[in-house]
Amino acid sequence: MNWRKIEEEFFLVMMRLASLLILAAFLAIMGTVIYYGLPALSWEMIFSAPKGGFYLGKEGGVANAIVGTFYLACGATIVSLIIGLPVTLVLNVFLKRGSKLAEFIRFSFDVLWGVPSIVYGAFGFTLMLYMGMRASLLWGIITVALVVLPAMCRAIDEVMRMIPGELQDASLSVGANKCETAFKVFARQALPGIVTATLISFGRAAGDAAAVLFTTGFTDAVPTSLAEPAATLPLAIFFQLGTPFPEVQQRAYASALILTALILLVSIAARLTGSRLSKYVIK
Repeated sequence: MNWRKIEEEFFLVMMRLASLLILAAFLAIMGTVIYYGLPALSWEMIFSAPKGGFYLGKEGGVANAIVGTFYLACGATIVSLIIGLPVTLVLNVFLKRGSKLAEFIRFSFDVLWGVPSIVYGAFGFTLMLYMGMRASLLWGIITVALVVLPAMCRAIDEVMRMIPGELQDASLSVGANKCETAFKVFARQALPGIVTATLISFGRAAGDAAAVLFTTGFTDAVPTSLAEPAATLPLAIFFQLGTPFPEVQQRAYASALILTALILLVSIAARLTGSRLSKYVIK
């Protein structure tokens, strides 16, 4: 009896079953959201803000939450990229590969990646109260940026670790300093991964509810400054599902459908952009 052949077939079957399970879960989630949300979806739902009695089943929409989600996700992603890109360049260019400090920083990012987002929300809320400020779009951006920063850094770092060390040696040998090597060689080589990590982080920021529950607040108006509270789609879904009115609960599924479509479009854009930018990478 060929045990190696049996082992190979066993794990092949297990991988196929796992793939089918993931596909079934995805289809079940999408089917539920579409089935319950599509009948309540309308142009008014997308382009109008809540009006009086919206949470009692009357007219209005979630335009305020859509705009607030876009503001929050864009702001948090930009802040994370501004902080995360230099950190990953330091890890891969200025520190020696395999150094204890670099491995400790990577381990710290792994730990922070696993921290539940509600913990970040509690931390942001405590810091906000300590500074004597109230819930606003600014504090939501800061809190969500802390949530997505570890994942963004680790994603970009893994891409940069795949860049051959010979490229750095070649850059330094022709007279470039480490700063020029970091931004003109490593950042260019890792550009597809940087764009993909940025777009994925945008999707994570848009779908997070726990981190913004205490720091962003909620309002029926579209925020016009960073100091104002902002509504987000995850919180809109949470509040709508908490009402006893079936019409409002169905709108919650419509809001979930909008959020799912937004994240799905971002994910597709990440894949397509990464593929297009790969032609600029030295193989």
